[in-house]
Amino acid sequence: MPAGPKPSNLGPVASESSFDVVSKINRQEVDNALNQAVKEIGTRFDFRGVGASIAWSGDQAVEIKANSEERASAVLDVFKDKLVKRSVSLKVLDPGEPKLSGKEYRLAVALKEGISQDDARKISKIIRDEGPKGIRAQVQGDELRVSSKKKDDLQDVINLLKGKELDLALQFVNYR
Repeated sequence: MPAGPKPSNLGPVASESSFDVVSKINRQEVDNALNQAVKEIGTRFDFRGVGASIAWSGDQAVEIKANSEERASAVLDVFKDKLVKRSVSLKVLDPGEPKLSGKEYRLAVALKEGISQDDARKISKIIRDEGPKGIRAQVQGDELRVSSKKKDDLQDVINLLKGKELDLALQFVNYR
């Protein structure tokens, strides 16, 4: 009787490849864009004497102040311009309406991060209906895990989601 382990007849196990669909904000880039916007607002002639400012208000929001609704919207446009230049999707912004507070207008801009349950279901449905067969999408908290036996199918899913007009900025991470 030969000593040692018995050879297995199972062969290689088909491994699955996967990636995660997330919606995260690069805080450093948003902070840099905000600082650039502050500098520009301080130097531009059309913002002189209108009390225009932009600053963090809490962890996930930015507050814009100015003496008119138009100036508050103009500050928001400067901020958007700086975000685009830093490759931050404008879909992370959720601006409110300028509200009069005393003598100034205030505009609260929330930053959206994470994928809500409804959005995750919507994305899963798109993958099921329009994606290749054999793809699985599982909701895991505020992200979505997409897996398949074929890596090419995963690439097709990424391209499919990039082509869709969704209300949130998506990133594709942990590709294995």
